Amino acid sequence: MARSRSMVILVFLTFFVMSLLTNILGPIVPDVIASFHVSLTGAGFLAFAFFIAYGVMSIPAGFLVERFREKSVMIVGFLVSMAGSLSFALFPGYRVAMASFFVIGGGMAMLQVAVNPLLRVSGGEENYAFNSALAQLVFGSASFLSPRIYSYLVLNLQSHTSDHSAPLRLLARLTPPGLPWASIYWLFAFCTLLMILLLIWLKFPRFQHTDEESAGSWKMYRSLFSKRVVWMYFLAMFAYTGCEQGTADWISNFLYKYHGFDPHTTGTSAVSWFWGLLTAGCLIGMLLLKFFDSRKVLIAAGVGALLALSAALLGSANVSVVAFPLIGLFTSVMWPIVISLALNSVAEHHGSFSGILSTAVIGGAVVPLIIGRIGDSLGLRGGLAFLFVTFGFVLSVGIWSRPLIENATIRSRKPSELHS
Repeated sequence: MARSRSMVILVFLTFFVMSLLTNILGPIVPDVIASFHVSLTGAGFLAFAFFIAYGVMSIPAGFLVERFREKSVMIVGFLVSMAGSLSFALFPGYRVAMASFFVIGGGMAMLQVAVNPLLRVSGGEENYAFNSALAQLVFGSASFLSPRIYSYLVLNLQSHTSDHSAPLRLLARLTPPGLPWASIYWLFAFCTLLMILLLIWLKFPRFQHTDEESAGSWKMYRSLFSKRVVWMYFLAMFAYTGCEQGTADWISNFLYKYHGFDPHTTGTSAVSWFWGLLTAGCLIGMLLLKFFDSRKVLIAAGVGALLALSAALLGSANVSVVAFPLIGLFTSVMWPIVISLALNSVAEHHGSFSGILSTAVIGGAVVPLIIGRIGDSLGLRGGLAFLFVTFGFVLSVGIWSRPLIENATIRSRKPSELHS
């Protein structure tokens, strides 16, 4: 089986660019509402369109990986994302935004399906949990950087000074004066173009795709859908994405409604710290995965998340504003552990399975809506209590999972391997 450090680095770079495009959705919502005069529901449909694209494109992307291999699918994925970014940059409007976000989400789904098996093969199955946690760290660092780039562009393009650098002056000419925030999509188009050129130039090693790593035939999907464990991991990934988005989407509202915190200052800061601690937690998770079985780490993280959620919902104002970001810390290791346990729990068809798991990202669109629906009847605290169900299911993976290949730890290595 081929191992390639350059391919691992390429996967990390792909995750970074994917995060830049994905995690800008939250920061631009206020500008979408103000610029296009839409309701909160209308603004919410933009994120919904993005996540639904994962559900539409993930399994077809598995067929594409099987037919055309990872390099071609990644190039097409970035081309699709560039087309979506350019369409909105050229014709900024609400209806165009809906279509553009769906297109970009489809491109992200293609990339996700291609890079997960690529990381597993090029980095080694036994290191997949650790490499997935590192990929989550890269993804999180971009989610921290993307809003700051967005803020920098908006503030500078609004100032209309002659001291701007050449790129800023170019963006000022390309972007409508009343929509400086739309300039971020010119930057996204440029980043995706660079990735396309890099992929065209880069020579991929020839990976052997036996049934174990193949993706895409109907026979493979029928085989996978007949397995109970596949459905269980699909629900686990659905629950995880629901946990992540369901928490982040409602933090500011909860702090304002129950504790009177300003959503533009304290609320925004709490959301920012949620993503920041989610990113920082990846470092802790990577260390823990070198010493402990990933299932034990997942159980501990699940217990921590449930305790933090309890404190956030039932604690005082000062407790709640700290406990919500702490949920991000405990959530940080869940995604890489669950997906590595999933792919290491089946003996074949990992590319197809990756497509099924990527489809589960629609949990990030569905769970926040469930919380809102319950909240309309029982209050937002009652709605957010639904997260006990989703976090509880993610925790249960650490109890019932039986991976064929366990994550490599220092304790599991032979003495000769430690000194090699």
